[in-house]
Amino acid sequence: MDKFFLSRDNSLLVIVDIQERLVPAMQVKDKVVANTLHLIEAAKLLNIPLRVTEQYPKGLGRTIREIAEALPECTPIEKITFSCCGEQAFLDAVAATGRTHVILAGMETHVCVLQTCIDLLRSGYHVHAAADAICSRSKENYRLALEFMRDAGAVISCTETILFQLLEKAGSDEFRAISKRIK
Repeated sequence: MDKFFLSRDNSLLVIVDIQERLVPAMQVKDKVVANTLHLIEAAKLLNIPLRVTEQYPKGLGRTIREIAEALPECTPIEKITFSCCGEQAFLDAVAATGRTHVILAGMETHVCVLQTCIDLLRSGYHVHAAADAICSRSKENYRLALEFMRDAGAVISCTETILFQLLEKAGSDEFRAISKRIK
């Protein structure tokens, strides 16, 4: 049951490839970006480490402005492998956090997010895919990838569920800040 429980002490946020030339092809880009920004703000408020990746930035561009501006001190990890885990710098950065639960957001669900998810699971991490903070160009590819991740052992969740698991209770300044964001 441990895989189902997120806390500010066991979690890490990974944002996969939300890049300038990839985002325009996504039909639900606005929702994905908004939910990713909610996750980023929660991570900052709750001192949850986060990592950002960029797939071949020479071809796909850099992380989009909205995400980059929310993370001024975060340097993206560049990669050419579809799985973030194919890049040793990513593996080292994840391991350095000491966290056991990885929250995934990003693009595309059926390629880089999926391959990262299954590699993280194979490496012993618990993975929560924020279904409303990831996307693919095709609804079918998105749906099949979520099923694949669930079958592999990931927890398929949504941004608000993740936020409130991390918050644990109402009444704190963090709760008020997050509640205000999502209304």
